[in-house]
Amino acid sequence: MTTVQEQDVIELLLSQHQQIRALFTRVRQSTGDTRRDAFHELTRLLAVHESAEEQVVHPAARDDAGSDVVEARLAEENEAKRALAKLYDLGVDSPDFDARFAEFEAAVLSHALHEEQEEFPQLRTKTDPATLVRMAGAVRAAEAVSPTRPHPNAGENPITNLIAGPPLAIFDKTRDAVRDWRQSQN
Repeated sequence: MTTVQEQDVIELLLSQHQQIRALFTRVRQSTGDTRRDAFHELTRLLAVHESAEEQVVHPAARDDAGSDVVEARLAEENEAKRALAKLYDLGVDSPDFDARFAEFEAAVLSHALHEEQEEFPQLRTKTDPATLVRMAGAVRAAEAVSPTRPHPNAGENPITNLIAGPPLAIFDKTRDAVRDWRQSQN
């Protein structure tokens, strides 16, 4: 079994893709508070995952997989941020949530498949293993200071993420803490 220190960036991202798939299932199959909590967890994971990919993975993959592949992934991620922000604002109890969530799920899973088939294999074959392990550490560090909600107007530029990400993360984490506290009071 691979330890966290030995895990490379592709293994980390594939593991997160599995977590994302499982959270989509939990949201679809649950109701009430359980559904809301699963959706908030999915929102947080997607937000930090995509932000870290934009800062660490896509810039490295641009050399290996090509600009066209990376630009397509960035466009998908930006569209997903917009859709997720709308879903978040809509709320899991909205009558429109299920239909929009199904569309969103299909788009995110298609995006993950593109990464897994087009981007990750190129990184695996063209980047030395030690660099891939260091990239996993960089992804974890980026996730630690990434926003926990989508901010589609912030863009997907790595420099923008480095500058805007930490203040947005503080704001998001504060909102999350207040939301969780309020829910615990009910």
